[in-house]
Amino acid sequence: MVSLLSAPVPSSQEAVPAAAILYLFAAGILFSCLDSSAKYLVLQGIPPAFVSWMRFVEHALLVLIFFRGWANPGLFRVKSLKLQLLRGLCLFGSTYFNFYALQTMQLGETITITFAAPMVIAALAGPLLGEWAGWRRWAAIIVAFIGVLIIARPGFGAFNPGLPYSVASMVSYSLYVLLTRHMAATESPQSLIFFSALAPAILISPAITQAVIPQTPLQIVLLLMLGFFGGVGHYLIILAYRRASTAALAPYPFLQIVWMLAFGYFFFGQFPDVYTLLGAVIVIGSGLYVVHREHRLRTRS
Repeated sequence: MVSLLSAPVPSSQEAVPAAAILYLFAAGILFSCLDSSAKYLVLQGIPPAFVSWMRFVEHALLVLIFFRGWANPGLFRVKSLKLQLLRGLCLFGSTYFNFYALQTMQLGETITITFAAPMVIAALAGPLLGEWAGWRRWAAIIVAFIGVLIIARPGFGAFNPGLPYSVASMVSYSLYVLLTRHMAATESPQSLIFFSALAPAILISPAITQAVIPQTPLQIVLLLMLGFFGGVGHYLIILAYRRASTAALAPYPFLQIVWMLAFGYFFFGQFPDVYTLLGAVIVIGSGLYVVHREHRLRTRS
C-alpha cells in the first residue's frame, strides 16, 4: 500500500536505497500475515466485523503508546474532525469488506483486486480533487478493469459471493487514499495515523453487540496480533517512502502478491488458477503504468 505521508525524497532516477526496499519487503510480509490471520479467524466462525474492530482497537493503542499520546497533544489536534472520521470509516470499510471476502476468496484473488486501486484513484481524482486523468491513464484503467473481469469471469462457472465485497474493499481503500491526499497538507502525519485507527474503533463499537470469546490459544494469539501486523506494516511503509520516491518504489509493493500466494498455498492449500494469474499480471502491469505516468506528469509540471 502506497503511503501519502512521506517526506520529500530524491528523484526516482537515483538508486533506490536498500533500506527502503527492505521496509516494503517486511511490510508486505506483515500485511500478508494480517490477511492470513483474518482469513483463519473468519473461517473459524468469528464475525468479520469483530475481527476488523479488534484490529483497529489494537492499532490505536499501539500508536498511542508509540507516539506517547499522554505527552503529545499534537496527536489529537486536527483541522477537520469530520474528514478524519470519514477517512477512518473508509479504512474500516476497506478492512471489513476484505475480511468478509476472505471467507470465500483466496488470498491471491483479493490482493490482486486491491492492486486495481491506483486505477480507481486516478479515475476518482478528477471529480473529487480536480486532478483529471488523460486518455493514457484511462486506457490503463480500462485494461485493469479487463484484468478484474478475467479474475471474476462473470457468466462463466460459479459466481464467488466474496467478489463484490473485495471490490467494495478496493473502492473504500481508494477513497481513503484520496482523502489522505486531500488532508495531508493540513493535518499532521501523527494525527492521520492515529485517527485512521481511532475513528473506526470508536464509531463501530456500538455495532459490536457482544464480544466473541476465542475458543483456542491460536485464535487468541492471532486476534491480539492483528493490530501489530497492520500498525507496524503501515509504519514501515512510511519509513520506506521517506527514503525513496513513490515512482522509484512502485514495483516493490506488488511483491506482496508472492507472499499472499505462498501463504494461501501453505496455510490453506489454495492456489489461484491460470485466469486469476493472468488477471493479476494485467492489473499489476496497468498499476505500474499509472504510477509511472503520474510521476512523469508531476516531474514535468
